[in-house]
Order: sequence, then structure tokens, then C-alpha cells
Amino acid sequence: MEYMSQEGYDKLVEELRELENVELPRVKDAIAEARDKGDLSENFEYHAAKREQARLLGRIRFKQRVLEFARVIDKSRLGGDGIGLLSRVELTNIDTNSQMTYTIVSPHESNLREGKLSIKSPIAQALLKKQAGDVVEVKVPVGTMRLRIDSVSL
Repeated sequence: MEYMSQEGYDKLVEELRELENVELPRVKDAIAEARDKGDLSENFEYHAAKREQARLLGRIRFKQRVLEFARVIDKSRLGGDGIGLLSRVELTNIDTNSQMTYTIVSPHESNLREGKLSIKSPIAQALLKKQAGDVVEVKVPVGTMRLRIDSVSL
């Protein structure tokens, strides 16, 4: 079971519709067009389109599976027992004095450019159940980061 926000769920549904209704028909048309060109054994366009079709079908199956097991979280029912899924966290890196803001989300919603941090990431794992004012040490690939939690909200 995968918990996610309504926004993340809706985005995943839209991505699936795009793949099924736009991308897959486009690839099927490309396969038909390449097939009309004759000998399939040496037809590069045909083989490339078939590979693209296989890749798309894999992505479609993956997204269908995620949606099948997805559970949308009702923000109003989330407790205030520290940082958890859908918490918005303002942090300060103590070593560099840089500030950052993240929202803890499911792995399928994560996007660092948008400030959405996967709950399975090392930073999010270190922050779980912590409160504003706490200092945590996080082992990351480049070493250890010391982060101060400035504020937590939903």
C-alpha cells in the first residue's frame, strides 16, 4: 500500500491517461507506418517503434499498479505527533547556514525542484517524528549533515 496526497494521486491518474490516450496511439501509428514500408527484418523505424511501445506498456503497467495500491491521505486526520507524511518542514543546515523547505511526500510524488522530498530518502527518514527545534544528523552520500528543524506544518 502506498500513501499519497490527493494532488499526487490526481497527477498520477493524469499521467496514466496521457500515456494511454496520447502516447500509445502515437506509437501504434508509428508501428503501422513502419510496417507499411516493407521488409521488417531490416526496418529500423519498426524496431525502434516496437521498443518504444514496450517501454510505454511497462510504464503504463507500473502506474496502474501504483494506483491500484494507492491510498489518498486525508490531511484533516493527520496528527501533530511530529514530522510525517505531508509535513512541510523548514530546515537550516547548521554547517553551511543555508535554509531549505521541504514537504515530505510519497516516493511517487517526490520532486526536489518543487521542494517535495521522498519519505524514503535519508533526510526524511532522519526527520520522522521529530519536532521544531530538534537537531538531527543525517548520513548522506557526501558525508554527514547537521540540520536544525525551524518549523513544521501541514
